Amino acid sequence: MISFTLIIIIITCLVSFVAFNNQKVMDDLIFDPPAVYHDRQYYRFFTCGFIHADYAHLIFNMYSFYIFGEAVEQQFRAAFGEYGKWLFLLMYLSSLFFCLLPTYSKNKENYNYRSLGASGAVAAVVFAFIFLAPTMKLSLIFLPGLGIPGFVFGLLYLVISSYLDKRGGGNINHSAHIWGALYGLSFLIVFGSFLAKTNLLKDFISSVKYYFQTL
Repeated sequence: MISFTLIIIIITCLVSFVAFNNQKVMDDLIFDPPAVYHDRQYYRFFTCGFIHADYAHLIFNMYSFYIFGEAVEQQFRAAFGEYGKWLFLLMYLSSLFFCLLPTYSKNKENYNYRSLGASGAVAAVVFAFIFLAPTMKLSLIFLPGLGIPGFVFGLLYLVISSYLDKRGGGNINHSAHIWGALYGLSFLIVFGSFLAKTNLLKDFISSVKYYFQTL
């Protein structure tokens, strides 16, 4: 059976391809805080995650999502049993909403602000992977040989993203990355506390402790 990861990638690519060639579709789906605030177009929290600025933006997000999404979906099935795949889908879709709440609060009267892309939801998936496999080494795409433990990678990611968010400028919504990442962790801690086969938070802490003990 095809995974939810692949289904999401296919849908995102198809919608993005259409939006690349149809400005009305792009305008109708993009995250527009004033349109949400004044016209109650809440669907934009979700639809903006299925469109991208250009092919490079789309490829980077979907490549990252594929690498981590397939692994996380399998980890969810192992941790939650029959509910796993549905919880994975719920986490991805709900992260599209929650990662943009701070952006919405800050820009609901800003008629010059727009946001799009699945980066916040992808960050949630990446951090879910880190939470479930904290000592597995991760590396940047352009530095494949310099892997560091996932929990260290995640901490550096949050620190750098916070710095870039405070500095401002550019066209990247670093706030969505930060809150998407934190939402992915929170989702697993909450649902893991009463649905998982083991205590996921305890497993995370034990893995990190063991890593330092073996240094």
